[in-house]
Amino acid sequence: MVALSTRQKLEILADAAKYDASCASSGTAKRDSRGSKGIGSTEGMGICHAYAPDGRCISLLKILLTNSCIFDCHYCINRRSSDVRRARFTVQEVVDLTLSFYRRNYIEGLFLSSGIIASSDYTMEQMVAVARSLREEHDFRGYIHLKTIPDADPELAHQAGLFADRLSINVELPTQAGLERLAPEKDGVRIEGAMAGMRHAMEDMGEARRKYRHAPRFAPAGQSTQMIVGADDASDSAIITRASSLYDRHRLRRVYYSAFSPIPSPSAVLPLRRPPLLREHRLYQSDWMMRFYGYGAEEVASATDPVTGCLPLDIDPKLAWALRHRDIFPVDVNRAPREMLLRIPGLGVKAVNRILASRRHRRLRLDDVARLTTSIKKLRPFLIASDWRPVQLSDQADLRSQMTPAPAQLDLFS
Repeated sequence: MVALSTRQKLEILADAAKYDASCASSGTAKRDSRGSKGIGSTEGMGICHAYAPDGRCISLLKILLTNSCIFDCHYCINRRSSDVRRARFTVQEVVDLTLSFYRRNYIEGLFLSSGIIASSDYTMEQMVAVARSLREEHDFRGYIHLKTIPDADPELAHQAGLFADRLSINVELPTQAGLERLAPEKDGVRIEGAMAGMRHAMEDMGEARRKYRHAPRFAPAGQSTQMIVGADDASDSAIITRASSLYDRHRLRRVYYSAFSPIPSPSAVLPLRRPPLLREHRLYQSDWMMRFYGYGAEEVASATDPVTGCLPLDIDPKLAWALRHRDIFPVDVNRAPREMLLRIPGLGVKAVNRILASRRHRRLRLDDVARLTTSIKKLRPFLIASDWRPVQLSDQADLRSQMTPAPAQLDLFS
C-alpha cells in the first residue's frame, strides 16, 4: 500500500464522513479557556455547518478514524466489499489536525466516527484515546462528538462519555427486518442495549453531580442516533413510530434522518433510485411536531397516506394532520389553550408565544395575528379572531387544493 500524506488521508476520510448527519451539539456544557492554559471553548450551541442564535456560522472537523471496515453492510460505501480508496489516521494525527484547525479558527470542535478495524473494542479504544489526549494532554475545551460502537465493551463507552460532549449510536434502519436484510452483522438488540446503557450512565452521573459538586460530567450534550430512509421498504409511519419509541425509552437528544443515497458499486439488494429528499424533510418536520408541538406518534402517523404509510410531499405534515381533523377547527385565538394554538397550520412556537402575550391586553383581530406571524394565508381557514370567522373557507371540500402551493419553475440565477 502506498503511504499517504496527512492531507491525502484528510481528503479521503472527511469525504467518507459526509453521510453521517448526527453531528449537532445543542445542549452541551459551556466551557472556555480564559484564565487557564487550555485551548478552546463551547457555547452550548449547534455545530457542524450550522447557524448559532446570534447568526454566527460555526463548524467542526468531521472525519472518520478509518474507512476500512470488517463489516459488509449493503448500504455503506465503506463496507468490506466496496472498492473504495482506504485510509487510516493515527491517534496523534487526529489530535494534531484538531488542534491545528482550531488554532487557525477553522473549527470549533471534532466529530469522530470510524469503520470497524480489527475489532469493535480496538476501534473504540482508538477513538477514546483521541478524546483523552485532547482533554488531558492538551486541555482542549472545544466540542467533541464520538460515534460509539454498540458491540464494544461498555467500559469503553463509559470512558468515551467522560471525555466527549455527545455520544451517538446509529440504529441504521427503522425496522429489525431491514437491519437483518441490509446489515446482517449488526444486531438491533445490542444497539438498543448500548443506548439504554448510555442513558443509565447519564442519569447516574447526573445524580452524582447533584450530590457532589466535583463529580465528572458525562456526555453533557446527551446522545443521538440516525436512521437511513429509503434503503428498505419501511414507511414513514413505521419510521415515526420507531423515532418516538427511541425518544421515550432512551431520552435521546435528537433522531436524525438521512435519505439513502446510491453509492458506487452498489449491492444488488439496494434500490436503484434514491428517495425524494423532500421525504427526509417531511420526517424532520414530523419529528419537530413530536418534540415541540405536543403531537403523539400515532397522531403524526395519522397524517400519512392510508395505502403507502408515507407523508404527503406536497404539503407539510402539520397541515396534512389538520386537513384530516377538520372537526376541531377553526380554533379561537383569543380563547384556545396553548396546545391547541400550536396545532394551527402555519403557527410556530414563537408566534404562539406572541399571541398568548398579546391577548392578555386586548382581543386579537385577524390583522393582529397577521402581524405576529410570517404569513396569514395558511392560517385563515383554521382560526377564529374577534373580526374573523371562516365559515365558507372551513366548509369547502377542496380546501387541500387551495392550501397546496402551486408548482413553480425556479430561477437559475436568483
